[in-house]
Amino acid sequence: MKNKKTVITYGTYDMLHEGHMNLLRRAKALGDYLIVGVTDENYDRSRGKLNVVQSTKKRVKAIEALDFVDKVIVEKHKRQKAQDMVKYDVDIFAIGDDWVGAFDYLKEFVHVEYLPRTEGISSTKLRRENFDLIKMGIVGLGRDTQSFIDEAQYVSNIKVSRIYAEDFLAVKKFTKESPIIKYGHDNYDEFLDTPIQAVYIDTSLKKHYTLIKKALLAGKHVLCENPIALDGKELKELLSLAKKQKVLLLSALKTAFLPAFNQLLKEIKKGDIGEIKEVRATRTSLYREKNYPDSFLEQGATNILSGYPSLLIHKILGKRKSITFFDQTENGYDISNLIISTHKNQTVGVARVATAAKSEGDAVISGTKGYVYIPAPWWLTKEFYFRFEDTHKSYKFSYEFEGCGLRYMIAEFASLIQRGKRTSKMLSPSDMVSISRVILDYNEFKEKNKKSKKKDK
Repeated sequence: MKNKKTVITYGTYDMLHEGHMNLLRRAKALGDYLIVGVTDENYDRSRGKLNVVQSTKKRVKAIEALDFVDKVIVEKHKRQKAQDMVKYDVDIFAIGDDWVGAFDYLKEFVHVEYLPRTEGISSTKLRRENFDLIKMGIVGLGRDTQSFIDEAQYVSNIKVSRIYAEDFLAVKKFTKESPIIKYGHDNYDEFLDTPIQAVYIDTSLKKHYTLIKKALLAGKHVLCENPIALDGKELKELLSLAKKQKVLLLSALKTAFLPAFNQLLKEIKKGDIGEIKEVRATRTSLYREKNYPDSFLEQGATNILSGYPSLLIHKILGKRKSITFFDQTENGYDISNLIISTHKNQTVGVARVATAAKSEGDAVISGTKGYVYIPAPWWLTKEFYFRFEDTHKSYKFSYEFEGCGLRYMIAEFASLIQRGKRTSKMLSPSDMVSISRVILDYNEFKEKNKKSKKKDK
């Protein structure tokens, strides 16, 4: 016969405060043994909690330090609660009364108790009191500018208020029509001299280096569309300058910050598919059908798109040993490219990018025991499948996905600034260098080919 009554509760517990403590004590008073589930940061982001300041590790440690908590677990997905009720032989599930009715489905497993919250205190309130609002400006009228402004509205500690572009009439028209952006500039120095702390850069790739350098020298944090620079020396210079200025420089590769993508990387490390041998990823888009200007397409498929497959390949296979390009060109720029790289232990990365050919935008990670399949569009990761020779062993992961994905990237950018951090674990400087190196090497490859053709003539 069971001697103790087990109680379980869940929460984010960001910036552990009196309200959390009161709720946990009320939960413990319901039984003899208290289990606390701390939500994983990827799960938090997948359910729209974008402003959590502390890492999962720090939040878990804070709860473990409480003498009335008997066990701490990490909650990673929305189906876990029901599984935990059975796994830990739970008698009572306790949760705040702001969730009344939401967890009644668990009554088939346990008694559900909705506990009163402490009024006048919350993590949201503490974040507002302890962290200043980050004022941000937009640089350029690019393809993601409006989406960025829209998505930033879901990150409570960011305020986008200004925009800069060279075309004064275009800026004037934009600010007149925008309900959010009221201040427009056609002078970059004047724009940087305003009380903004950070900038998002969405311009033609060739302008990135100059714009980033000026912003860093002005002491601004920078989030810039990939690639940060088209020259290796320039990239290293910018990263070094950001470190010297003690500001954040981050590449705007939104895939790197998606909850499902980060969970994918964690699951792969468990080794269920064995030793990884190959990573294949495709990213194509017919921009001409979307009425993108020739000036955009002339930047080349590799410059525009290779950052996405390069991210997946680098995150899984690590530093590369060699790289080969099989490109197709038109009017002097590449319209498609098959990029094959080799890595340690004879592993291979295969990236396919194109702006004038359409392919299935999926990804496959092949191992000695099975493989992971990420359906199209894999770079907007929502779900992924672990598949094996014995199909009965196969399983699937699925995560919620809000908006177009930019809000997760913006939330990470804001969180790093608030915490005084200058590098992201999701996209570190070494990650950015490796990803950009593919573009830099391809541009060198093109130059060698041009010189070789001139010699032949």
